[in-house]
This record gives sequence, structure tokens and C-alpha cells, in this order.
Amino acid sequence: MQALLTQLIELLGPDQILTGAEVSARPTSWFDKTPMPAGAIVRPGSTEEVAAVVKLCHTAGISIVPLGGMTGFVEGAVPVSEQIGLSLERLNRVEAINVDNRTVTVQAGLPLQALQEFAQANDLHYPVDLGARGSCTLGGMAATNAGGNEVLRYGMSREQILGLEVVLATGEIVSNLRPLLKNNTGYDLKQLFIGSEGTLGIITRLSLRLRARHSSYSTALVAVPDFKSLTVLLRTLDAKLGGRLSAFEVMWQEHLRFVIAQGHNHQAPLSLDYPYYVLIQAANYHDLEKDIFLSALENMLDQEIIIDAVIASSIAQQQALWAIRDDIECLTTGLAPYIGYDVSLPIDAMEAYVDNLTQAIRAQWSEAKVIVFGHLGDGNLHLFIHIGPDLSDSERSAINHLVYQPLASCQGSVSAEHGIGFQKKAYLQYSRTPLEIDLMRQLKKTFDPDNLFNPGAIFDASEP
Repeated sequence: MQALLTQLIELLGPDQILTGAEVSARPTSWFDKTPMPAGAIVRPGSTEEVAAVVKLCHTAGISIVPLGGMTGFVEGAVPVSEQIGLSLERLNRVEAINVDNRTVTVQAGLPLQALQEFAQANDLHYPVDLGARGSCTLGGMAATNAGGNEVLRYGMSREQILGLEVVLATGEIVSNLRPLLKNNTGYDLKQLFIGSEGTLGIITRLSLRLRARHSSYSTALVAVPDFKSLTVLLRTLDAKLGGRLSAFEVMWQEHLRFVIAQGHNHQAPLSLDYPYYVLIQAANYHDLEKDIFLSALENMLDQEIIIDAVIASSIAQQQALWAIRDDIECLTTGLAPYIGYDVSLPIDAMEAYVDNLTQAIRAQWSEAKVIVFGHLGDGNLHLFIHIGPDLSDSERSAINHLVYQPLASCQGSVSAEHGIGFQKKAYLQYSRTPLEIDLMRQLKKTFDPDNLFNPGAIFDASEP
């Protein structure tokens, strides 16, 4: 390792190679505040420098874990003492924008919020949005195919990516940043790297699709009496709003009660006695669409599909409603120790899944808290489970089994938008067939035969 560090210092300069206390001063992730365990953190400033670092590490036999904004939820980027953490934090620029084409070329270390603000300044909109927008980076979002709050209308990160530049395990640079919506020239190679969690290559630059900026948003928090009403409300609003429904965020009662009680910055917008709450948002291009939004909600109130509602009348009120939904820190601190989950399943299977899971958890841990919320419109639920002041490895394993096993029978997924990482690879079997998993392993061996990139994430090196 020391010989490699000497070479890396010669390549990048001493300020760009962090070791010792400079590494341990950084947390492992946003969710894990323990010191970063990497042998060193390397900070290249260009794609060419990334390629040079990869070549040196390959020759030295030292593996690399690509580091983005460190907001992942599945231990997908945790370099250990024998590994190099390769941070893309210096590759943080918007390189080019084409307003007419509505495309932008960015470096992989650019934070999401920086792109959102840049697009807005050019009267455009980047539609992927996460609560971690200030920290998560576009390269990391591509590597995990991040989703977030507007998937219902615009899709995951995959749907916004027109082209990628990637450094391969050989140090070669494969680049196709053509800003084209249509490009049917053979295999779409970028798709292999989207969602690969840094195991096939290191994403350094992206060509992304932008959208027209909305003139305003219509936002409301509503309460519904039962789960069936949730599904009716979703179908009805999707039809009545003509495709403008951009968010349908559901919070089970326990979630809203906990956030209001723990998050001292929040006021309860509605009574906390309803079983389900929905944060609804529609993107408007003209003022008449606000009236359509209000008319649709009034219709649902008349039919008692909605039983209470608060409608934001200002941007500040919109932000206050979203702050409740996005207050993940309130959950991570207030529920510690906890286990967090990110699953997806068909909407018609959700009510039984959550009810059965809650009963199974509380049958073993009677005082357990099961907090449920998520992007119900696209089939994604987030779960936070707290069973008490202590959480052993055996208890964590037992809870994982209760959460993941039922997904197999309802065609669900153990990961909706955060990837597999080290946390979920033992449960990949519940979402993928043996043949699918074998094909993934073959891709890993083809692109990274020496297991240089993020070894152990998704698959163990010892697996056939």
C-alpha cells in the first residue's frame, strides 16, 4: 500500500491523497457516523486522472471503492483499510448546457441540488429529487439508479441519462456523451453501468436530459380513511390531472405522529388520528391547472375518499409540508438503533404486507416501532424498524428475514432505489432468479475480472 501511495502522491500531489486522521475524520456515510475505514482516500480532478489512478491500483493489486455523496442506504461504498476510496468530489462542474436541446453535461461529483439550481437559472428543470439533494452526487445517483420524489411522472435516474463516460478496470475510458433522445445504434452500453453500484466501472461524466421548468406547483396534504381509498385517490388524480401528478407520497399514521413528536421544527398540519396521509403535488405550466387541482381534491372530498386536507397557499407552506416528508434525520436519530428498508411491491399487495409484517415484528418485540412511508405511486415503501435500546446481529438477521422473504411471493424487490450493497446481497435471491444472478456475475467477470472495483458489493468474490 505504501508504495502505491507514493505513486499516487507523485501523480496527483500530496493534497489529494488523504491518509490516517484525514480519512478517519470523515464519517463512513451520512447514516453511519463511525470513522471512514479506508486505507486512503484519493481525489482525482479529471477523468484522465481517474484512469491513471485505476491503472496504478490495478498494477498494485489494490481494490478501489468509488465514493459519491455517501448518502446510500445499503453499505454500498465502504472501503476498508486494504482498499482505496476514490472520491469524485473534485469532479463537480457543469460543463455544458444546450437550452434548445434541453440537455446538460456534468461531472460525476456534482451534487444534485447544484444541478437543480443551475437548471432553474436556465428556465429548465432536472426532475429527479431526493431528500439528500444537497449531498448526493449525480455519479452516485447513476450508479445506484436513484429514484426519489418525482419518479411517478419522470421515472428513475435511468430515464434522465442520455450518455455516460466511464473508466473501466483496465484504465481505458469509454465515452458516449451524445445528447440524443434517440440512438438505436446497437447495444446501449450505458445501461450496464447505471445501477451497477461501482462494480463494473467508475462513472466520471454524464449527459442528462432536462425538462421545461414549471410555472408553479400545487401541493396538498390529505388524509384518507383506509388503504382502498389511497388506491382510488391515486388512480383518480392521475387521470384528472392529465399526467401532471408528480408526487404521491404516503405516510402511515405512525410515521406522521413520530416526525411531529420528534421533529421540533414541524407543526401538525392535520389531526394525527387518521390512518393514512398523502402528500400530493402536481406540476403546473399555467394558472388554470391550479383550478383543476383544487377541483379534483374537492371531488374526492365530496366522495369521502379524502376526509381532511390542507392545501399549501405559498411556497413556504409547500416547503413546510415537504420538510415533514423529507425529515429522514429525525427518524435516524429518534429511532436509533434502527434498521431501515427500501422495498418495492405491487400496490395491491402493500396493505397486507405492512399489516402482516407489523404483526410479525410485534409478536417478537411487543414495544417495537414500525414506521412506514414512501413513494406509493411508484410502488416504493420505506420502513424504519426499532425494537428497543439494543439491536443484536441475530435480531437484525431475524428482522431482515421477516421483511424480505414475503416479497418473493408478491413479485416484490428487496431494493427499490438504493441498490444492494453489502446489506442486501444475501437477500438478492428473493428478487432475482438464479439465472439472472448468474448473468450478473458473468458481467462482473467480463468487465472486472480481477475484482478491482467495489469487491464484495452485490456478490462475494468467492462465489462461482
